[in-house]
Amino acid sequence: MAMAEKVIPTRKQQYQSWVAWLGLLPFFAFAIAFEIIPIIRLVRSSITGAQGEITLEPYVRVMTPWVVQAFKNSFRLSGLTAFLGMITGTLVAYAIIRTRNKVMRESVTALADVTTNFGGAPLAFAFIITLGSTGIITLVLKEFFGISLYPNFRIYSISGLTIAYLYFQIPLMVLIMIPSLLGLKREWQEAASNLGASNLEYWWRIALPILAPALIGGFILLFANSFGAYATAWTLTGPEINLVPIQIAALIRGEVQLDPAAADALASISLMLMAMCVAGYQLAIRRARRFQK
Repeated sequence: MAMAEKVIPTRKQQYQSWVAWLGLLPFFAFAIAFEIIPIIRLVRSSITGAQGEITLEPYVRVMTPWVVQAFKNSFRLSGLTAFLGMITGTLVAYAIIRTRNKVMRESVTALADVTTNFGGAPLAFAFIITLGSTGIITLVLKEFFGISLYPNFRIYSISGLTIAYLYFQIPLMVLIMIPSLLGLKREWQEAASNLGASNLEYWWRIALPILAPALIGGFILLFANSFGAYATAWTLTGPEINLVPIQIAALIRGEVQLDPAAADALASISLMLMAMCVAGYQLAIRRARRFQK
């Protein structure tokens, strides 16, 4: 069998390749200046002592019972909002792709895209004026329906923070699941039905195993998205809720517990967790894309 001849790119193709790489230079410069260099400086600061020696003492110093509790609260909040966002977002995404109204489908998708990027202090302020102690919905429920949200419910608590996080968690899951749900071919359901499978059996034995990588990837991404959120939590609850991002901010600019090295160590630990989440998300999405081709 004759061996395939090696294809040698022409001079024009080589030139076009170099031009394409040159076009990526601004991106590489931006990534190096605002991502790579800050990460290197952060990690270096977290392992450098007062005399310039390499030490892990900041990591030991930062692991106080209060910080351990902050990790527990962050894991609990992130896990809960990621789970609820995964379930609700998947159902909303399925409803979007099943609707026959094109205008409605595109409008809801665009709304999900907008609300995904709406967070921080503006989101916290929006919830304060709607579900705060003197918020619009709070007053309407009390005045017209006789329902008093307070003191049983407080928007400034962990429950209120969960509701606020779901505002941007659910739309993010919607955007993640729409391509995966569209990848479910109608022929698969028809074939399962012809073989005697019920609708429930189709979803349990065929659809869910196919959607599992996307669901797992979406959960991981939502977990990381919630774990790293700071502005919403700080504006809505202040230091009342002990979370990892709030502890990092307190160590950087706190008047009582000012310790930048410990803050860098805590941020490095959070960075490693985020890197693990991103790696897990990429692995899950890579597996999910096999069914979208």
